[in-house]
Amino acid sequence: MEGLARPFLLPLFRGYLLLWGFLFIFAEKLVKEVSRKRKDLPVVENFEITAVAAEGKSLGRWNDLVTFVPFGAPGDVVDVRITRKKHNFAEGVIVRMVRASALRVEPVCAHFGVCGGCKWQHLPYSYQLQCKQQQVVDALERIAKVEIPAINPIIGSATTEHYRNKLEFTFSNKCWLTPEQLASGEAFADRNAAGFHIPGSFDKVLDIERCHLQDEVSNELRLFIKEYVKSRGYTFYDIRNNVGFMRMTMTRTASTGEVMQVVVFGEDNREAIDDVMSAVANRFPTVTSLMYVVNTKVNDSLADQEFVLFRGRDYIEEMMEGLRFRVGPKSFYQTNSRQAYELYKVARRLARLTGQELVYDLYTGTGTIANFVARQARQVIGIEYVPEAIDDARLNSRVNGIDNTLFFAGDMKDVLTDEFVARHGRPEVMIVDPPRAGMHEDVVHVILNAEPRRIVYVSCNPATQARDIALLDPKYRVVEIQPVDMFPHTHHVENVVAMERRQ
Repeated sequence: MEGLARPFLLPLFRGYLLLWGFLFIFAEKLVKEVSRKRKDLPVVENFEITAVAAEGKSLGRWNDLVTFVPFGAPGDVVDVRITRKKHNFAEGVIVRMVRASALRVEPVCAHFGVCGGCKWQHLPYSYQLQCKQQQVVDALERIAKVEIPAINPIIGSATTEHYRNKLEFTFSNKCWLTPEQLASGEAFADRNAAGFHIPGSFDKVLDIERCHLQDEVSNELRLFIKEYVKSRGYTFYDIRNNVGFMRMTMTRTASTGEVMQVVVFGEDNREAIDDVMSAVANRFPTVTSLMYVVNTKVNDSLADQEFVLFRGRDYIEEMMEGLRFRVGPKSFYQTNSRQAYELYKVARRLARLTGQELVYDLYTGTGTIANFVARQARQVIGIEYVPEAIDDARLNSRVNGIDNTLFFAGDMKDVLTDEFVARHGRPEVMIVDPPRAGMHEDVVHVILNAEPRRIVYVSCNPATQARDIALLDPKYRVVEIQPVDMFPHTHHVENVVAMERRQ
């Protein structure tokens, strides 16, 4: 048998060698071609930024091509290095400021332009709001293409700094070095970092000295943990090789002043864990909830991990109109607590509840909206995909003495069916707050069959909201539109649309 196999395998083996040889030559030519094309891309002098664009970028025109440039302001005249050229657009980066726009303001953060967050810090907040308002207008006019009323002026955030109630920081043994640091020729022996991932680089972390997004206690906790771990000689996580002791932190703060600190370790070293956690507990005795996680997986997601309570209680509390909402380490809660109150007030106002209505709250999360409107409704039924979130929703109803809510867990398109509506009753009002992808077509179909009198659509993505509004348009007309800014210094915007059933 062995003798018969050899004549057959030898030509096959030679064929594989020949194939790999061709692939190697092709790859080598491709790399050379890409390198040549990159070298051919020019630096465009006196390029004028004319407008803001999607994803926090700005734009202008080069050789009749729309060219997208990050961190530009309308009115800037700059030199731009073209980094990518397609047949209908180009991309580039600013290499020199020729003349700054009169719009520009000084960014408050020393990490602006590097960490990838807060991409509009160089624009006045009033102008940011104008851009977000226009984003809503463009989505509804260009995508929905339905008749709409005049859009209400956007509700801005009272605070543009320290507004986030949750931040996660990654610890890495190989911090990102800026071009200026690399050009300095200095040897950086200490490469340990605690900060944010560089956009597009999963294993590169920018060391953050001070972040302006969350209460100052967030910076104090992160910097203390970073320095303590270093002082004790514990290793920072090696993201590429998935080894190391100190991996992440998550800080949650509440408008009530309560703080949750979660420390994530990459190794199950109980002695070292107890050492670090005891140090944090002693240095920050007022932290409400101190927890830790041992995550030895490749990915950073914590939803499937066990949270171990080290001190305090396993939740913090938010307050809203006398209602208490318990927020655990896995709970979803709107990231801007104070502005969430403004958003929910808008949703409640547009629902026009009289106390007699059956309300469906789709994508209810931890039931915040459902419990917020329950006092003005006959009954509220909430549906959410995540079972733990539904547990939180039920708990929040019990904590607040609310007895007219029902919550169901499961995929929306599987739970919200015609049979579900027949069993639980046809709603007079539906409040929907889907993820960025919007609603599944099956969900839209059930809504159309259920024929609620009024729909209140809360969205973090006006584009997918506009698409869904077009699907609802045969039976529903848009009667009011209210944008709300939840995330200052970013291009993100929430939008609330009220729709009424056509007669």
